[in-house]
Amino acid sequence: MDKSAPDAESGRTRPRVGHIQFLNCVPLYWGLARTGALLDLELTKDTPEKLSAQLVRGDLDVAPVTLMEYLRHADELVALPDIAVGCDGPVMSCVIVSQLPLDQLDGQRVALGSTSRTSVRLAELLLTERYGVRPDYYSCPPDLSLMMREAQAAVLIGDAALRASLHDAPRLGLQVHDLGQMWKDWTGLPFVFAVWATRRDYFEREPEAVREVHRAFLASRDLSLEEVDKVAEQAARWESFDSELLSRYFTTLDFSLGAGQLTGIAEFARRVGFPEEARVELL
Repeated sequence: MDKSAPDAESGRTRPRVGHIQFLNCVPLYWGLARTGALLDLELTKDTPEKLSAQLVRGDLDVAPVTLMEYLRHADELVALPDIAVGCDGPVMSCVIVSQLPLDQLDGQRVALGSTSRTSVRLAELLLTERYGVRPDYYSCPPDLSLMMREAQAAVLIGDAALRASLHDAPRLGLQVHDLGQMWKDWTGLPFVFAVWATRRDYFEREPEAVREVHRAFLASRDLSLEEVDKVAEQAARWESFDSELLSRYFTTLDFSLGAGQLTGIAEFARRVGFPEEARVELL
């Protein structure tokens, strides 16, 4: 049966929902099967950047969207409250790995192995405004060994960043700089990398469907964090990280979106030059 086909009785279709394929979102999805909500969603798994593009195009109804893409399309999107991927200090999985001190990267090659424009823009902002350097950036696959053959530093996110910072960088004698901690030290504020959003036109047509998806993700997140050791143990079966590290990672991340996070978003938007009207509006 076609998952997107309308229900025979109600005429409704399953909401098309995005799922980030990185470990950082495991706690947001793990509980969906436990609560039964998984059967009510048509899930699409992909990178943050591709999911953002699908949501903006209207190919998804509700999805995580990178902060940069949300701000660019703030007139078309509305955010779900109290759910995001962010940090209030270290994030562990958004890093600059460098062969040199950061203030010595002016004119040096910096490899961008990230699929998230938000992390890349944050790294550029920190290097330019805080460290006073303007590196020569280029994009490449997120393989740290290959990056370091041609670059003096690399920006990595997600699982590749975890592997690079915890496994590869120490072995290669490289410096690891956590973007979340760098932002916190600079501004004193939390940072939000992605929010969950819906298209305004979809919310106007299907407000209750959006609210049901929202409730499902909040319940999944809360259950996952209550049983975080179990989540980490199951995730560790398929990953190159042990359960203790994953438990620490899942509890280091901040999955909330409240007043503090909105202040951090507004500060980032101001610093990168978005107009004041490009702000996160909550349902």
